[in-house]
Amino acid sequence: MTADRFMPIHDPELLARGERVLGPEFRAMSERVLQVTELTSRLNVLAFDDEPGKSALFEQILGRPLPSRVTIYPPFFTDHGLRIDLAERVFINQNCTLLDYAGIRLGAGTMVGPKVTFITLGHPVDPDERRQYLTGAPIDVGENVWIGAGATILPGVTIGRDAVIAAGAVVADDVPAAVLVAGPKATVIRSW
Repeated sequence: MTADRFMPIHDPELLARGERVLGPEFRAMSERVLQVTELTSRLNVLAFDDEPGKSALFEQILGRPLPSRVTIYPPFFTDHGLRIDLAERVFINQNCTLLDYAGIRLGAGTMVGPKVTFITLGHPVDPDERRQYLTGAPIDVGENVWIGAGATILPGVTIGRDAVIAAGAVVADDVPAAVLVAGPKATVIRSW
């Protein structure tokens, strides 16, 4: 992903000549998505008490062993895995999705409720650019944060230490430390 947070889907030089050929960064990401989808599919059918099996698969998904005292309850979903940074004592409940291509960091002691979704990639709003680029920005969650069930954390969000995200909240803006945020943010602000 470039510094301006845009990744071309197609090779720009070939696209300029009218050829729709996937670009190298997009192709590499797609290959990793297929690999990780296969790994999470295997993880999500293991017996709950198969700790060695889960540990081995998490190591392949994340590219390293789980940090000390991190707990992740399957089913668990990710699109990349290699850009998830988990500090000690992170707890991730069942059915969580971490779409981490642009990077996700969860600080020490963070608790993530069931069905929480972290999304670091998207598409431009402009319809002409939507099929040409992916956009993205990392998510950074401070220490001792509690994220309630079904919350959605969008690209580029930073959540401050000790914050609480209420169940079902859609977090599109940074959250200061030591506050409670709640409610949907799905308000129409633009149309075309």
